[in-house]
Parts: sequence; C-alpha cells; structure tokens
Amino acid sequence: MGKSTLFNRLTKTRDALVADFPGLTRDRHYGNGRLGDRPFLVVDTGGFEPTARDGIMVEMAQQAEQAIAEADVLVFIVDGRAGLTAHDREIAARLRRAGKPLVLAVNKAEGMRREIVAAEFHELGLGDIHVISSAHGEGVRNLVEVCLAPFPLDPEDEDDLRGPKIAVAGRPNVGKSTLINALLGEERVIAFDQAGTTRDAISIPFQRGGKEYTLIDTAGLRRKGRVFESIEKFSVIKTVQAIEQSNICILVLDATQEVSDQDAHIGGFIVESGRALVLVINKWDAVDSYRREIFKREVARKLSFLGFARQLYISALEGQGVSGIFGAVDAAYAAAMIKLPTPRLTRALQAAVEKQAPPKHGLFRPKMRYAHQGGMNPPVIVIHGTALEHVSDSYRRFLERHFLETFKLQGTPLRVQFRTAHNPFAARDK
Repeated sequence: MGKSTLFNRLTKTRDALVADFPGLTRDRHYGNGRLGDRPFLVVDTGGFEPTARDGIMVEMAQQAEQAIAEADVLVFIVDGRAGLTAHDREIAARLRRAGKPLVLAVNKAEGMRREIVAAEFHELGLGDIHVISSAHGEGVRNLVEVCLAPFPLDPEDEDDLRGPKIAVAGRPNVGKSTLINALLGEERVIAFDQAGTTRDAISIPFQRGGKEYTLIDTAGLRRKGRVFESIEKFSVIKTVQAIEQSNICILVLDATQEVSDQDAHIGGFIVESGRALVLVINKWDAVDSYRREIFKREVARKLSFLGFARQLYISALEGQGVSGIFGAVDAAYAAAMIKLPTPRLTRALQAAVEKQAPPKHGLFRPKMRYAHQGGMNPPVIVIHGTALEHVSDSYRRFLERHFLETFKLQGTPLRVQFRTAHNPFAARDK
C-alpha cells in the first residue's frame, strides 16, 4: 500500500522500513512531522487484517487497533493500481465504526488520471478521495492539510518531547519487547514467541514520574553470517542506527542461555558508540541458584569491558525488578551528560599522575599539564601537555578508569583525548 513510504515522507526520515515485501511493518511506529508551524505525530501500522484468527497477523491487527484507539484522525491508504478489494471493504467498515475523522488516500497514482484512479473507491462511501503518490510526494501536502484542518494550532504543541533516548538492544528473543511493554505498562510493541518478530526500531515517547523519555525497541541483532534476507539486513541497520542515535542503551541478556560472543559483540558496539549503558539480565526467575552463580561468572569473564554499567536482574514477563531500571537509566544519563569544571579535572589529572606516572618513551616522559571537558554523551576529557602522542593505550585506560572513579560516573563510558603542544625545551626535560 505504501504506508511506510508515506510515513517516511511525512516525517522526512527513513525511520520506517521500506522494501518489496508485504507485512514488513508489524508494530506501531511513531514519528514527528511538521507542516509549516503545525507539528503532528504520525503512527505507521502493520497491515491490518481485521478478521485474522491466529499467529502474527492477530498481533499485527491488535497493534493496528491500538493505533486506531490512540489517533485523532485516521488515514486509510488503498492501492490505486490494485483497485478496490474485498479486504479494503472490510477495513473501511472497521474504520467507519471508530467514529473518528477518516481520510481516504488512494496511493500509487503517479502517471495516472486522478478521476479514473478514484472512481471505484467512491463505493466505500468515505467522502472525498485524495489521490496521492507517497513515493513522489504528489498530493501529500494537501492530504496533511485536510488531516490537520479539524485541529487548531496549540502553542504548547510546538515543544517536542525532551529527555533521554533509550535504545533497548540484544540478541533475538531475549525479551526486549516484553521488557518495553512492562516499562510502559501496556502492549505497545508485539511480544511474540518467535525470534525476529521486531523488524523496525520503534520510537515510543513516554512519561514516568514527571520525566520524559523515548524508548527505542530494536530488532534483535544476528551474526553477520546469518543475515540472508533483505528484511534481516534492514533490521541490523536499524539496530545500529538506534544505538548510535540513543543516549542510553539497555542491553538485555537471557539468563536461561549462555553469555555468547554475540552479546559481547553488541556490548562492544555500544561502547564504541560511546553510549551510556544499563545491563539487564532477563528471565532471572527461570533459573536456579546454581545457574545464577554460573551466569554471573560468565558476565564477569566475557563482558568485563562493560564493568562501568550497572547490572539488574529481572523478569520482564512477571514484572520483577523492572521498576529499578529507570533509576539506573537516570543515573547513567546524568553521568553521561555531566559537566566537569576544568579546575576539578586538572586536580584529578594531577592525582592520577602522582599515583602512577605515564611510562617513559625512550628518553622522554610525557608531561600532562591540565585537562578540560571536550564533550558529553560520553564525557570527553581532553588532556594538554607535551609528548602525549607517546602515551600508551594501557595508560589511557588507566586515566579513563581514574576519572570514572573520581567523579563516581556509573553507567557511562568515558573518553580521554590528548593534545600535544610543541615544547622547544624538550631536550631539557630528560
């Protein structure tokens, strides 16, 4: 039908997956759009099968029903090239019963006479017909104007939701969507007992305790060698993009399985991206005390590089331990966004050098003069001095740990950068 293509055009993004496969969108997908001074929220749904009785199609239908319940205006998109179908009639009947403003858009009409394309769809009895091409943008602006006409501009709507963006990542079928549903307290994303159910990265604005967040449910990452279909390739791309665009990642592990190389791979990408992190071990209620001890040892051994992150043990399905996640998220976000004055950083640097001086490189020892903050999310500490190009990676890691411990920054990685000034008296510093 071109729903996701229209979503991308309305939001000026490529956030919805688009490919020549039916049923590609399975969840409700949210995006911000704007027409002049008029902001609006767009919800892209999966294919709607009102009469579905089992399997994933039932789950998709429930997601569409949720979107219908939440929406202020409904846009029913039909395929102008395929013509009117029995399925279109079923959906039209269901949408009419919703009792909400309903706009009929006949898509894929590029290069066709509008009157001819629209003719048979008058049978649906849904009022004016808007002939568009979501791929080419034809008629889209007018469609949006019609949708927004019943709603006056509210000045308060001009401020977009703020707050941290939280990407929920992990291997397939570890319970990511179930966790998001538990956090939100509703069935916002499909939780279905089938690996790879989530294909898009779904952004969900959310408020809790007076604070604003955006949760991002990502598709489960797979090993590169197992990515065969175009859909799966899109899913990996969306996961990577979601991690890069987030402030904080919740990495979900499955306590009933071993800590795998893939868990380490995902954690490594999160660290490389500089994202704050909360490590959530799910399905903790499904393992006994012996398995719990073994699992903790595996985490300590295989994910030692994630030692800066807080670990939480939960059951997303039962809701056990879920309430503590937002406290860890808030702390990690505060650490990632901290502002550190230059005098405090320089004193911390001097304390680190007194504790352990950088090793000599040949006849010279790197000299560290002062430090200042060069960025946030993650915090970047820029150290100035001479001969700093010779500082070893191990000493850099020592400094990173020292700053994290000194300023009690749990939940975020930290970067140390060096800026070397030319020293004309270097020969005297032997």
